[in-house]
Amino acid sequence: MEANPQEVKPQKAKPQKLVFSKTRLDALPVPVEGRAYTYDAVTPGLALCVTDAGTRTFYLYRRCAAGPVRHRIGRYPDLSIEQARREAQKLTGAMATGINPQDAKRTARTEATLGEAWQYFLTVHALPKKKPSSVAEDEGLYRRHLEKWAGRKLSNIQMTDVKALHSRVGKDTPYQANRLLALAHTVFKHAHDLGFKGPNPAKGIERFPEISRERHLQADELPKFFKSLQDEPNTNYRDFFLLCLLTGARRGNVQSMRWADLHLDRGEWTIPDTKSGKPQTVVLNAPAVVILRDRQAQANGSEWVFPGRREGQYLGEPGKVWARILARAGIEDLRIHDLRRTLGSWMAGGGVSLQIIGKALGHHDSNTTEIYARLDLDPVRAAVEAAGQAMLAAGNGSTKKMLPAPKKGKATVTRGAK
Repeated sequence: MEANPQEVKPQKAKPQKLVFSKTRLDALPVPVEGRAYTYDAVTPGLALCVTDAGTRTFYLYRRCAAGPVRHRIGRYPDLSIEQARREAQKLTGAMATGINPQDAKRTARTEATLGEAWQYFLTVHALPKKKPSSVAEDEGLYRRHLEKWAGRKLSNIQMTDVKALHSRVGKDTPYQANRLLALAHTVFKHAHDLGFKGPNPAKGIERFPEISRERHLQADELPKFFKSLQDEPNTNYRDFFLLCLLTGARRGNVQSMRWADLHLDRGEWTIPDTKSGKPQTVVLNAPAVVILRDRQAQANGSEWVFPGRREGQYLGEPGKVWARILARAGIEDLRIHDLRRTLGSWMAGGGVSLQIIGKALGHHDSNTTEIYARLDLDPVRAAVEAAGQAMLAAGNGSTKKMLPAPKKGKATVTRGAK
């Protein structure tokens, strides 16, 4: 029996060199097995690889300090010959300065995604160091606006991306857009702990101007507001809103008020954990003490002044009851936080200094307190009136010719120095 002749394995095509043109590259044969390289006679190191599957890909083959490097440029014909030549020249120039493009590829493969950077920020920085309410706000912003980029590498998120997102969100809610920008900036800043060395794409983007809200209960609204509170069947929320107004404390602090933190004999309430992270002592006025003593007499052993429906929890979100109270009173555009602002405005109207108002409301920034000087125009009107009278008095009667004679029954301006 004759032996079977040995199978002859096909030889790999040897690299050839020619001047790249579309006609020539399209005519290159497909190898029977493996891949065949054809080098460009114009651009050193530029090659087209044809595989046995028929794919054609541009590569750059060069030697650098670390040894030979074969770097994939892109598929042909998606990438034109001229584009491939330009990219090869750019890479050759970079390699001449010691940059290895393969290092950049390896770095990109191991680089963190935005989702990974978010999880790092959340677990290492936000949860241990921020208040639960602040963490919840951050999580909400991330889910609504940033989670869609969770799978993107950090270096693939550019400033133009963040700027466009900030602008889109800011069309409806400028305040939220600014908070989103701050969150993105913080996440990218902490991403350097994960080895990210790129620029922060949220840095340098101009924020939307934020206009301070100046709404508070006006004198003609107070009777309607108190009448609506008196008619509120839910006494828990009635007392809650009254204490928000009488103490000027933030809604969350009043909701989580504990009996252990109250000193009714001294008329004081110690808030152990405020927005600033520091404890605050709130002075309780007589009406607030009366409300609290009445609630204390009816307390059922709960640690909370305003216990919730479930055991161990305090009062739930008051939004629906608040809307009902406003509708009954016929008052529009008033938020629960505006009750805090109302106390500050009435203190300012009574001539109380901004320092005292800031102390009463627990402000650590004087700029925050200055809004109360703008809320009530009566102190401003009184100051302007007094200054005008003083200037007219200093004129020693010389202003009489410039001013019309006062009409009968109208308030007169005293002229001349005393």
